[in-house]
Amino acid sequence: MNEPLIHVGILLQQPKIDFSLPDSYTLNGMEVEPGDYSVEISGRKILFNGEIFEELLFEADNLHTNAFELKNVIIGVQFHWERKEDQRFPGNLKFIVEDNSISAINIVSLEDYLISVISSEMSATSSEELLKAHAVISRSWLLAQIRKSQSLEKSEKEYCSSFETPTEIFRWYDRENHDRFDVCADDHCQRYQGITRQSTDLVKKVIQETRGEVLSYDGAICDTRFSKCCGGVMETFENVWEPVMHPYLQAKPDYPEDSLLPDLTVEENAEEWIRSSPPAFCNTEDKNVLKQVLNDYDQETPNFYRWKITYSQSALSSLIRQRSGIDFGEIIALQPLERGTSGRIIRMKIIGTEKVMTIGKELEIRRTLSKSHLYSSAFVIDTQDEDENGIPQTFTLTGAGWGHGVGLCQIGAAIMSEKGYRYHDILAHYYPDSKIITNY
Repeated sequence: MNEPLIHVGILLQQPKIDFSLPDSYTLNGMEVEPGDYSVEISGRKILFNGEIFEELLFEADNLHTNAFELKNVIIGVQFHWERKEDQRFPGNLKFIVEDNSISAINIVSLEDYLISVISSEMSATSSEELLKAHAVISRSWLLAQIRKSQSLEKSEKEYCSSFETPTEIFRWYDRENHDRFDVCADDHCQRYQGITRQSTDLVKKVIQETRGEVLSYDGAICDTRFSKCCGGVMETFENVWEPVMHPYLQAKPDYPEDSLLPDLTVEENAEEWIRSSPPAFCNTEDKNVLKQVLNDYDQETPNFYRWKITYSQSALSSLIRQRSGIDFGEIIALQPLERGTSGRIIRMKIIGTEKVMTIGKELEIRRTLSKSHLYSSAFVIDTQDEDENGIPQTFTLTGAGWGHGVGLCQIGAAIMSEKGYRYHDILAHYYPDSKIITNY
């Protein structure tokens, strides 16, 4: 198998996109002068330099060294660190029409893509073994998603990621919106910020030394999910996404010893676990390691292993109404109905004076209870200050972890690397019984 080219959705569904071509590019075989340009929607087509196009493909003279710049790229979409940046990307630039708007797609070689991904997901100053581990899982995850998409296209079954009844909303969020490109460039898939994030010679060395390496289980490339901080124990894949069992993505303590793990699907055990601070690789306040691992905007989050947030009644009821589109009235209770293997809530009942509804899975819960995304759904609820009708006026959520908790824990992996673990040991810890193979 040759190294594939990847189609990455960078700036999606915009009425107008500004960009620069500092290097030599061609359009329909004609050379385009370096300079600043823009495209905008016109009807259901693209207006560029006074002409109308169905789509545009700017091809680089050299796929690996030529780069273009997109203006005002949105990163951290709907997260608390959302912002805009001008970003440069190697390879080709394609513009397509989606839903009466324009999307910009970068066509880039897989290994060039990975140089950016591991400098965007982590910091380019991370340790060598951590970067190697992330290179392998980022490569594996991408190829697994491409093969999954190909399988779904051939299948006669319609892929469904949600169901709703009058009393329950149950959703998970994966790649179902990406049918015109392989992956997006944000946290929904993998952070890919081109060559804007400063890379290092070490990153390039790591990509070269792991070239083509992927994790495999039972003859298939592993769906190597990862999150920022598992909170002490990894979550099971099917509790977060579709009901498919991956033996290498199951519950496991983020700890080197074979310590007994309490059954965190039991409410009492989950409460005790979340309110405590059990030992784990990701239970760290080592600022030197965190500074190496976390990009500048990630360092704006000071607490991730255990965290706390408090809402007033008015703030919570308003937030839930805004985020869900449902008027629950005043919130009487947030009631966990089902927890996953890491203590993350995967079904929760919202009891209001006007409406009662059950929601899930974990990301739907996180989206409903935050203006962006709650750090995780592994939390317990305390209420205070009941009014004369017995309705709480204060809700405090005490939580564990940052992200869905499935697969590799980035903070935990960073500490493992700092402690001297090699990258294959890190991968064996987070993806048990998988093996490293060379795919191309």
